[in-house]
Amino acid sequence: QRICVTPQCVSQNNKADTLHLQTRGSKFVKFQELKLQELPTQVPMGHVPRSMSVLCRGELTRIATPGEIVTIDGVFLPQRLAESGYRALRAGLISTTYLEAQHIHVHKKSYEQDAISRHLSLSPHQRQLLEQTIQTIAHSQDPIGKLSSSIAPEIYGHADLKRALLLQLVGGITRKLPDGMRIRGDINLCLMGDPGVAKSQLLKHVASIAPRGVYTTGKGSSGVGLTAAITKDTTTGEMALEGGALVLADLGICAIDEFDKMDESDRTAIHEVMEQQTVSIAKAGIVATLNARAAVLAAANPLYGRYHLGKSMSENVNLPNSLLSRFDLMFLILDHADVEKDMALARHVTFVHQNEGLDVVRQADEDEDED
Repeated sequence: QRICVTPQCVSQNNKADTLHLQTRGSKFVKFQELKLQELPTQVPMGHVPRSMSVLCRGELTRIATPGEIVTIDGVFLPQRLAESGYRALRAGLISTTYLEAQHIHVHKKSYEQDAISRHLSLSPHQRQLLEQTIQTIAHSQDPIGKLSSSIAPEIYGHADLKRALLLQLVGGITRKLPDGMRIRGDINLCLMGDPGVAKSQLLKHVASIAPRGVYTTGKGSSGVGLTAAITKDTTTGEMALEGGALVLADLGICAIDEFDKMDESDRTAIHEVMEQQTVSIAKAGIVATLNARAAVLAAANPLYGRYHLGKSMSENVNLPNSLLSRFDLMFLILDHADVEKDMALARHVTFVHQNEGLDVVRQADEDEDED
């Protein structure tokens, strides 16, 4: 209730008129509230990632979706906790802050959006050079091998595994049959092996180069954290759905490390996602089905720490058969004691440390070739 403070209204009959909203004469604008969280790489040492509310109006709404990395320009403004009543009295001069968005730039685009933006931003000459490079790689002797060698080049070996990761990043074709049945096109991968064979490094690398990648560990995520949680909306006070890691990785890759250390009750949440690619929720009066068209990349250690060659595969792997059947590819990475292989690995590691990565050496080789 807003009271009109003009002298005419106040003096008239000694009572102030109230202002009413005229809905017919009003123009409605699109409105969206975002929750912005700090990137894990930019969190100060020993701190928890900070978050902030961002208000978007008009055409700025629906630009960013959950799980994307964005840069937002805007005005930093205070907001009172409550207009009146006991909460306002208790808060006093303390107020919360929010960001009034003016421009949103999304960093990682999907393959389709990236292709469109690149087509518009490149000059005809650059576009021709890009087309030539693609055609050269496509008609070379082993195009998949050439592309897969660019995935984590600092990690020695694992040629077959890198090919599989490349195919998972590209993904298959989702078939939709005339009767409405849907056959998934995403490839689910499981890496099982001894400790110290760079499984976690491969997972983190793939999650970072994928257009939408979410990295999580088995012990640190619950079933609700992977699928969806029911939360209370701060503005309206109603119950709202908040997507978990698998929902955030929709049309991307969800990398789950320490897969064998997950609780059995939490692991059952992944069964539906890996086959039907949906998350069904029936909690607190909310019945919903969320899309989770994510390719699952899991890494697990054997039951006895290292793989026991004297026992069968099912005895070594501490995972139920119903879950293993949902993985399209399973890689067993063993750390065999071999002097020559260990020496080659040691040389590769020292070479990478001496030259600060492999890109520096490649550039030097290219410069020599030009001379």
